[in-house]
Amino acid sequence: MGICRDTMHKRRHTGGKRHQLRKKRKFEMGRPGAMTKLGAKRIHLVRGRGGNMKHRAMRLDTGNFSWGTEVCTRKTRILDVTYNASNNELLRTKTLVKNCIVQIDATPFRQWYEKHYGVQLSTKRSKKKDEEEDDTKKSKHALAKRTARQKTRTLESGLADQFNSGRLYACVSSRPGQSGRCDGYILEGAELAFYKRQMDKKKGKKKD
Repeated sequence: MGICRDTMHKRRHTGGKRHQLRKKRKFEMGRPGAMTKLGAKRIHLVRGRGGNMKHRAMRLDTGNFSWGTEVCTRKTRILDVTYNASNNELLRTKTLVKNCIVQIDATPFRQWYEKHYGVQLSTKRSKKKDEEEDDTKKSKHALAKRTARQKTRTLESGLADQFNSGRLYACVSSRPGQSGRCDGYILEGAELAFYKRQMDKKKGKKKD
């Protein structure tokens, strides 16, 4: 019979049954979920109503992620799915859906931050690389801009620890099964603290 999105078969709010006035219609049709997994990019095109095309992502491993407080967006690798509020099965199978929490590669953001502010973020990097970067000549104007930026620079401890590990927590805000993209934003502040608590709770339950 297929998946149907109509409400004709549902009961009323009072609990009474509705009369079936008509059979199923194509405009009430639904489709199975994409269940997008982590892996090499694979996208299927699906024709929708009115000839509109949907981009059904079967597998994705990269996306555009935004760092809100620094107004910086970079394309980066998605490394892991770490939390899903709706279903633990989606977490176990590493399924990418809207609003799931993922870990992304911090390298593009770290490189931008160090270039923008002239401040080293990661403590694990070798000294030779830093010396090579410092050797590049910069104009007085460029150095003055950097020093001015550093006056208003703030980086919360939660993000600083993540930069040391090379992985950042991010939330997916796009719909991979509809748009074929896995874009989102880096978690910060109260939102980051909330999701860390939730993940710690789940880890505690597993140990028990």
